[in-house]
Amino acid sequence: MKLRALVPVLLIGCVVQAQQRAPNIESITKEELRADLTFLASDAMQGRLTDTVTNAVAAEFVASRFQRLGLTPAGPKGSYFQPYNLMTASLGAANALAISGGPTARSGQDFYAARFSATGSAKGGVVFAGFGITWPEHGYDDYRGDVKDKIVLVVDHEPGERDPASPFDGLVTSEASGPLRKALAAQDKGAAGILFVSDVHNHPEDANFEASARTYWPAAPPRIERFTLATWMERVKIPAAQISPAFAAQILAPSGRKLEDLSKASETAKGAVPIPLPGVEVELTTAVERHVIPDRNVLALVEGSDPKLRDETVIVCAHYDHDGADGPRIFNGADDNGSGTIGLLEIAQAYALSAKAGQRPKRSVLLAAWNSEERGLLGAWAYTEDPMRPLDRTVGVLNMDMIGRNEEVPEGQGNTGRFRGLDVQTAESNANATNVIGTTRSPSLLAVIERANASIGLTLRLRYDNNISQLMRRSDHWPFLNRGIPGVWFHSGLHPDYHTINDDADRINYEKMEKISRLVYQASWDLAQQTARPTLTDGSR
Repeated sequence: MKLRALVPVLLIGCVVQAQQRAPNIESITKEELRADLTFLASDAMQGRLTDTVTNAVAAEFVASRFQRLGLTPAGPKGSYFQPYNLMTASLGAANALAISGGPTARSGQDFYAARFSATGSAKGGVVFAGFGITWPEHGYDDYRGDVKDKIVLVVDHEPGERDPASPFDGLVTSEASGPLRKALAAQDKGAAGILFVSDVHNHPEDANFEASARTYWPAAPPRIERFTLATWMERVKIPAAQISPAFAAQILAPSGRKLEDLSKASETAKGAVPIPLPGVEVELTTAVERHVIPDRNVLALVEGSDPKLRDETVIVCAHYDHDGADGPRIFNGADDNGSGTIGLLEIAQAYALSAKAGQRPKRSVLLAAWNSEERGLLGAWAYTEDPMRPLDRTVGVLNMDMIGRNEEVPEGQGNTGRFRGLDVQTAESNANATNVIGTTRSPSLLAVIERANASIGLTLRLRYDNNISQLMRRSDHWPFLNRGIPGVWFHSGLHPDYHTINDDADRINYEKMEKISRLVYQASWDLAQQTARPTLTDGSR
């Protein structure tokens, strides 16, 4: 054996020897994981859908376990619950769009109001504002000009959406490009209203706009409501609507501009200068009724022991909601995300046993069960809007979402449908593996995890951070990354039962679930013990 081959072995040995094994890590067992998950993912729990009785029962179950363990409530007013509001929307009757002295648009055929739109009217000249994105932290601004009291016209999505080296988030859709965020950006610049249209240079295919309108505002209420965070929706004070490319062409006609040319010219590195469209004035009226839905996270705290570090926080988290039931078809969500929730409870127990024995980490640890992840990471986003512990003193987030199965992409399904961007692979090849997503944003946090894994022995797969599957933004670490906090997602992988009625507790790999739960506990303990804080790379947002 060559000397260079011996060095890594010796280094690994030193790491294992130097590492302090997290106290009571052996209390995390596959037997307890199985027993609790069998309950949480049972038919009786009816899939734990947001705004249902069984979702509330799941929250009470987590809170009661935190209480039984003697953990400190971390919600307001001494409660384990952090309340916040969601919103749904219904379409009112008075929706109209017209070009002054020109054609009148037909609602549902030429335009439709955005769900997040305010109810109101706006009239004014039209300014084309590229993608309509403002991102000061990245030096990007599509509003380097006056749009005050104007109706802005912007294209969907973001520059470089298919470019892995995009200055935004590579292939991952950035938060700044979301339509609600674009509406707020236009509003902040003084715009009276905003119109969205397809970025036809990136999506030149003919689309059935009327079908899209029917999908966006279905005639019958959907089984699962479209929820938005109330604090976001309440900030939007201007009317907002989506228009068809055909109607956009009519708005552009007096100026002699073409949508395809304007859309293509929007692909810039730092943003575009708004372009006034002379000879046209638009009047937009939207009527959107907003409905408030109470929601809540479940939070408990392990207070740190070090006087200087206890005000800093490590977050260990998972979401407890899933997709409910459709008559007799129950989406039990054993892996997604009963597995992460039960893993969180086992980690909570290990911390509680250690605290009772006088062993507390130096930093505080927040144990968080988020709600409404399936509806858009809304519980985690709500926490970042109203944090119970200061975000600038939150050193890292370890998120568990689907830690109970083996990633499996069957033959013929690779890079298609739900497996878009994923290679064909067998469950057997991933029997002892877990993905850790988000590590490219914080190599120093990855080092903590790899060190913790030295005594666990999982195969860590570091992939999907910059992938068309969008996995990077599909779980509860994402809101924290967007607030400048290092965060990763422990995710054993997608599989054919993902988001189907077959995601049941009897299909879980409990031995691996035990290993991942122990890994997260060990990594969180180490992170709470070490003096240094992990950092984000320069490319992180």
